[in-house]
Amino acid sequence: MTAALILSFGVVFVAELGDRSQLMAMMFAMRYRSWMVIGAITTATAAIHLMSVVVGHYLGASIPAHLTSVVAGLAMIVFGLWTIRGDSIDSGPLRPTKVGASAFFAVTVAFFLAELGDKTMFTTIALATDNNWFGVWIGSTLGMVAADALAILVGAAMARNLPPHIISRGAATLFFGFGAWLLYEGLQGAGTALIVGVVALTAVIVIVGVAVIRRQRAGEAKADTDAEANTDAESGTSAVGELAPAR
Repeated sequence: MTAALILSFGVVFVAELGDRSQLMAMMFAMRYRSWMVIGAITTATAAIHLMSVVVGHYLGASIPAHLTSVVAGLAMIVFGLWTIRGDSIDSGPLRPTKVGASAFFAVTVAFFLAELGDKTMFTTIALATDNNWFGVWIGSTLGMVAADALAILVGAAMARNLPPHIISRGAATLFFGFGAWLLYEGLQGAGTALIVGVVALTAVIVIVGVAVIRRQRAGEAKADTDAEANTDAESGTSAVGELAPAR
């Protein structure tokens, strides 16, 4: 088991260097607490690699990647729109502070979907066919978490020096890029009907997402205008009271 653990750790660690998961880890570390991101990555990685070693050990076959890539790509686009929707414009630097259950769930799901059909998943499946499955599971999980931890350190450092609107828009751009990448991989060699269906569904997601974002921004602008009007009215009332002659 020890040999399988060490082998899997080294192989997956090297395979993960420069992978999209590292970019995602860096991006999330710029918005959330580093320990929360590591916990979410560990949870997602343990789940996806457990599934991989089960497939490799008991079935000895690979999972078709095109459908999982399409689903993951659509999810990345949704996450990108969600990131823009939650964008809070501020001129100061951002310190990662979000640690709620919804944030943990979002990061976990994003990593789980991103790893479906990824090279590290198939590497884990291949390793499990000829090595101890438990050692492969632990080693591959630790290898991926270790590689992504390097990216998390970089992301946390960047978060202390970049304004939040740059971080949010950059994160959304990365999500859209990941989504396009995954959709392209999933649709290679696919039939016309599937391609048309996926393109149509993507368009619907984007249209609905943009409409929701515009509605939210309009509501926020109206609320800010009303708040400013109330403040001005209160200031005017106070000024009149101060100027009134004393009896």
